[in-house]
Amino acid sequence: MLKELCLLNGTSGREKAVRDYIIEHIPSDCKYTVDRLGNIIAEKKGKHPAKNKVMLSAHMDEVGFIITYITDEGFLKFANVGGIDERVIFGRSVTVGDRNTHGVIASKAVHQLSNEEANKLPCVDDMYIDIGAKDKKDAEKYVSLGDTAYFNSDYLEFGDGFVKAKALDDRMGCAILLEIINSEVEYDLTVCFVTQEEIGTRGAAVAAYNVKPDYAVVVEGTTASDISDTPDSKKVCKLGGGAVVSYMDRGTVYDFELYRQAMQVAQSNGIKCQTKTVVAGGNDAAAIHKSGAGVKTIAVSVPTRYIHSPSCVAKLEDIQSVKQLVISLAGEFAND
Repeated sequence: MLKELCLLNGTSGREKAVRDYIIEHIPSDCKYTVDRLGNIIAEKKGKHPAKNKVMLSAHMDEVGFIITYITDEGFLKFANVGGIDERVIFGRSVTVGDRNTHGVIASKAVHQLSNEEANKLPCVDDMYIDIGAKDKKDAEKYVSLGDTAYFNSDYLEFGDGFVKAKALDDRMGCAILLEIINSEVEYDLTVCFVTQEEIGTRGAAVAAYNVKPDYAVVVEGTTASDISDTPDSKKVCKLGGGAVVSYMDRGTVYDFELYRQAMQVAQSNGIKCQTKTVVAGGNDAAAIHKSGAGVKTIAVSVPTRYIHSPSCVAKLEDIQSVKQLVISLAGEFAND
């Protein structure tokens, strides 16, 4: 399922293909609804009723681009949907619009740059997508303003249990939650697949308002910088180190008792676990923990290199560690 989910396209607000896939894989014994923002809210029955209402959440959307203008020459100007480092954009192959029209993100050729321009990266405003059109009228046969574009990237398993794909953030979370609701669980759960995380945790805010959980576990991917020449204190987390449990990021100060409980649960169950050594990033916990009268919330993430790029890299054993920890925590919180 991870491969199939990663190869689907779905930027913020355009998650339909991902939503349709997930709905197809929700088992018949789970009741689900789709709310006005496109969130899927599925009720999974466990062996026992839960004392507390537990919400598991992963977001369906990925970063990408939206077409804003077509030049007279037939080139497409665009804006980012979500946070994308400009260093991973230039020269990339993309697919555009409902027809999956192929294109290349480009800018002025290197031999045409001034000395000043040659010493800095081109910004998004200076880039365009070349779809091979002869002029604007030709381009408009294939692309319209408001169409979305996506990195064109294959799914690849390589090396010592590594995987490379676009959209690992957060199709890994979606795959984990699909596996959970297709298995037997101890206690009743509410499992949410939410929209528009990449542009401000919007879907999660609505889902949490509708669900009104006592506890929430956000299942995510998080930045790992475990590469050469990076000090240990700046590596954030490491591939192969297991599930990542955060104590604070730029959107949430996590419930410290839950943080300690997660670490204890991981240790007692032999689950590989680590924390983030840098306060950075954010996820749907920022919206969920403030919902209603407040929700006790924790994030459990898969460490991911080169996140928000066409070649995100994670390790399959870490994905399994996250799944195991999420299942264990869900049981703890349900009967706390």
